Amino acid sequence: MISVDNLAVEFGGQTLFSDVSFTINPNDKIALMGKNGAGKSTMMKIIAGEQKATRGNVRFPKDAVIAYLPQHLLTEDNCTVFEEASKAFAHVFAMRDEMEALNKQLETRTDYESDEYMNIITKVSDLGEKYYALEDINYDAEVEKALRGLGFKREDFTRQTSEFSGGYRMRIELAKILLQKPDLILLDEPTNHIDIESVIWLEDFLINKANAVMVISHDKAFIDNITNRTIEVTMGRIYDYKANYSHYLQLREDRRAHQIKAYNEQQKFIADNMAFIERFKGTYSKTNQVNSRERMLEKLEIIEIDEIDTSALKLRFPPAQRSGDYPVTVKDLSKSYGDKVVFKNANMSISRGEKVSFVGRNGEGKSTMIKAIMGEIDVEGHCALGHNVKVGYFAQNQASLLDEGLTIFQTVDEVAEGDIRTQIKNILGRFMFKGDDIDKKVSVLSGGEKTRLAMVKLLLEPVNLLILDEPTNHLDLKSKDVLKEALMDFDGTLILVSHDRDFLQGLSQKVFEFKDQRVIEHYETIDDFLARNRMEHLREINLNK
Repeated sequence: MISVDNLAVEFGGQTLFSDVSFTINPNDKIALMGKNGAGKSTMMKIIAGEQKATRGNVRFPKDAVIAYLPQHLLTEDNCTVFEEASKAFAHVFAMRDEMEALNKQLETRTDYESDEYMNIITKVSDLGEKYYALEDINYDAEVEKALRGLGFKREDFTRQTSEFSGGYRMRIELAKILLQKPDLILLDEPTNHIDIESVIWLEDFLINKANAVMVISHDKAFIDNITNRTIEVTMGRIYDYKANYSHYLQLREDRRAHQIKAYNEQQKFIADNMAFIERFKGTYSKTNQVNSRERMLEKLEIIEIDEIDTSALKLRFPPAQRSGDYPVTVKDLSKSYGDKVVFKNANMSISRGEKVSFVGRNGEGKSTMIKAIMGEIDVEGHCALGHNVKVGYFAQNQASLLDEGLTIFQTVDEVAEGDIRTQIKNILGRFMFKGDDIDKKVSVLSGGEKTRLAMVKLLLEPVNLLILDEPTNHLDLKSKDVLKEALMDFDGTLILVSHDRDFLQGLSQKVFEFKDQRVIEHYETIDDFLARNRMEHLREINLNK
């Protein structure tokens, strides 16, 4: 059991949270929730030992293993993927190597009666007891299973980690954490850089094989599936629910209703007493009663109502001219990079007003197809946009295309037209740009902030074909809801690449699956597609094909 006792974090005269206490039991699967800036990541870093609290401490058994995956991390570049992942068992290999070295000494030494010789025998005995008590594991097979589950192919195992993107390096670190089988796994936005199939594998692992887990995530389906407890950080304190995220939302509404009722009753109580004090102040016979009520009101702890975003901001894409019947047509399309074939003889026809999803493992060609549609790369075959198509394109690197000399407000103001210009501040607020933030230059924003700003900009442009490549990676749950509602109401054509199943739900009528150098068309929703394929994907991974 891990115990968090009276944690407090203060900086710059401000209190982030205080007097936070809770325990983490074996097999607890906890969602750590709260608005951005509430202190979730800070609390996780303190539990991981990465950051110190102002007050309080975290207690855990001496031999407990706590593994932490932060949002931003790079692995070292001095070994292969397989070697890096195998470092999860470094302590086991170190014990084995030390035993072998000590046994060699015993074979060559002849000072059998010396204290040093007897010490070596004792060390070998102690190490052997620990080593042979370990579970009998085929370490190479476990490493392979984890890497394949997280989207690596067997041919990737011998490649240097330096050849991979930051997202894939994050997967390597995640594989190391999972292979250690720690007592507590701390995950901060673990699904941002992995595809749907890998998210499904990760869910299965965390549910069935992991011990305690605490996760911060904006992927509603993921946290609903894996968690059985929700800890909300709000207004400097926590609320602890024995419920997954969806159930927690209902319980939180109930809690807030009780708070409002109690607050209103308290306000009436205060008003009644204030009226009594005002009425009888200076009346000699009532002096004791007046003084007593004044002291009581001074000591009264005012009931607080938890913060909640009650704004009903609803965005609609500005109307655009009608496009031709087929905004996107692809015929016998092939693309290779050297000897690597991404896809060949691909065909797709997307009708006006159709909403489709591109799914498949990373590296199977989803983003390549989008680049082909946008005319950004050379391909073999036919790929064309239809008549009168105006494209709104959100690429994974969209943030890098913003004008860094403009402020946040100027960036949005230059594309907004008509009545929507009066709502710019509200729109920016819904995407977590509030107060003086809107006057910041784009150049000083983080990667996540730039991505959110690029999304706001896209929401205000009149287009009839939207192409979105992983648009939700840096959006919180409320921002995703705003975007999803706008996409649901969008009367143009939509091509969507996303690993967020909750976000995809209800948004597409057709799925294009990218797999084994092919593009396969499925006339079904993403839910139907995933339900049909879930066990097949898990079976493929576990068989280590």
